[in-house]
Amino acid sequence: MSNLVDLRPAEECRYDVVSLGEIMLRLDPGEMRIRTARSFAAWEGGGEYNVARGLSRVFGLRAATITALVDDEVGHLVESLIAAGGVDTSLIRWVASDGIGRSVRNGLNFTERGYGLRKAKGVSDRGNTAISQLRPEDIDFDHIFGTLGVRWLHTGGIYAALSEQAAETALAAVKAAKKYGTVISYDLNYRPSLWKTNGGQTKAQEVNRELARYVDVMLGNEEDFSAGLGFEIEGLDENFSELPIDAFRTMINEVAKEFTNFKVIATTLRAVKTASLNDWSALAWSPKDGVLQAADRKDVEILDRVGGGDSFASGMAYGLITGQPLQTCVEYGAAHGALAMTTPGDTSMVTCKDVVDLAGGGSARVDR
Repeated sequence: MSNLVDLRPAEECRYDVVSLGEIMLRLDPGEMRIRTARSFAAWEGGGEYNVARGLSRVFGLRAATITALVDDEVGHLVESLIAAGGVDTSLIRWVASDGIGRSVRNGLNFTERGYGLRKAKGVSDRGNTAISQLRPEDIDFDHIFGTLGVRWLHTGGIYAALSEQAAETALAAVKAAKKYGTVISYDLNYRPSLWKTNGGQTKAQEVNRELARYVDVMLGNEEDFSAGLGFEIEGLDENFSELPIDAFRTMINEVAKEFTNFKVIATTLRAVKTASLNDWSALAWSPKDGVLQAADRKDVEILDRVGGGDSFASGMAYGLITGQPLQTCVEYGAAHGALAMTTPGDTSMVTCKDVVDLAGGGSARVDR
């Protein structure tokens, strides 16, 4: 067993993990495109929530989410989907509806999966959402992290990008979590569309760097550490068709030198060949282990790539929470991310056994 992070005792805490972020209603046109669809499957999803759901439904941990929803039929549909994912809904802040969504609303996310040469596409409808207007004083963080007790907090750059209030609330949350000894993970999740009218890349790096000072486990992908945190990766092309592994290793070591509070750094590695065929791996770092790489899987076939990074994050977190060595943690993360992309929706439909088997070198032969 390894102790890469210092966790509060489970018996002292109501929750193993709590997420902070927006949860939208995802409307999925299946094999159609958004512009041609006549019906949509409804899912729930959000970068931060997906991690808590994975830790609950796949890995059996006690999870809750801090978010805000409008008290209307759509809000309660999202609530029922969250509950079905095994995530405690008691920390949701409910906001009164104005009847038409002029002042406050629930977020919608139309996402088509992409196939072959047609890339995945998302169209978000999330202006003036309840969670984007959440302020630090709206949530009793001392009660959640102190009285109730939380072992792990997960939040990230998608939530912090929603508004100035969101960034302020994220900062208040990580400060409170740190005060009570909660481990904090943060997924940079840089989204240019979210920062476009909110200060751009410069503001994204400013916000992420301030929050990073409180983070124990920093997560990201090929773009996040460069665009979202300001570290250069030499040889990285804009299409991510080739991944300069040695340059990634160098970048991670540079991140570790600047942010000495990081206990673990992890990044997914994705070489995009087509929307449905990617190479997939991951790197993880700790002061003790240096940089380690997960199995390098070539030509991974993808049904729905959305949520792959979040499932990587939950697999990593599960390994760390259960005291596994860093190599096992990054293998769990990479395996869970790969498996999650074989099913539709933002969230994972696999089991812990599926993850452990694949991480240990299991094959795709029929399980009878």
